[in-house]
Amino acid sequence: MTLLYHLDGVSVNFGRVQALGDCTLRVAAGDRLALVGANGSGKSTLLRALHGIVPPASGHFARDPLVRQAMLFQRPYMLRASVLNNVALGLWLQGVPWQASRLQAMQALARVGLGELARRNAKALSGGQQQRVALARAWALKPGVLLLDEPTASLDPAAKREVERLMAEFAAAGMTLIFSSHNLGQVKRLSSRVVYLERGRLVADLPTADFFNGPLPAAAEAFLKGELP
Repeated sequence: MTLLYHLDGVSVNFGRVQALGDCTLRVAAGDRLALVGANGSGKSTLLRALHGIVPPASGHFARDPLVRQAMLFQRPYMLRASVLNNVALGLWLQGVPWQASRLQAMQALARVGLGELARRNAKALSGGQQQRVALARAWALKPGVLLLDEPTASLDPAAKREVERLMAEFAAAGMTLIFSSHNLGQVKRLSSRVVYLERGRLVADLPTADFFNGPLPAAAEAFLKGELP
């Protein structure tokens, strides 16, 4: 088992607000880790801490220096440019020559089924299509870890199924997934392990089958029953 992330007592503060407190977590290669909890529970903060966007205020955080990772945000940002260039730019910023970036971007768009939209303005796409462009942009970088913050929030059922299909295929190919979700059906389908957070605290960390079949800490049990704190 290759350990990719090791958090020991990590806290993250935004001013006087503690968004994540005393978090201890280990993530290994091949994990499909779902983060669940109510709004404000710390899911997005934990993802950003893992990605290095927000620094810990205290505790120990270690990441495998060889790991390549990419992150998808709940509302992916699209440049006012073609779909192709939105994907190619990420590669170019990594040092890939522009023509090679465009070629690899076309391959990534074909991978997510959007090759025919390469010349379209990315801003004109639907929400589901933009999320697939974001997935292509991330996949093109060949990451070992993909972090996703509510990847199917606000998408229609067909778009959700398509994004889930791509996530499952990426995981089957060996990519490590760490994603937040309010969709418990999605968590059952895609995860191998579930972390439940409440008010910035990690309350439960269990294999998916154990999380949904109990027993659980009282707070996590209430969450599953829809009794949000």
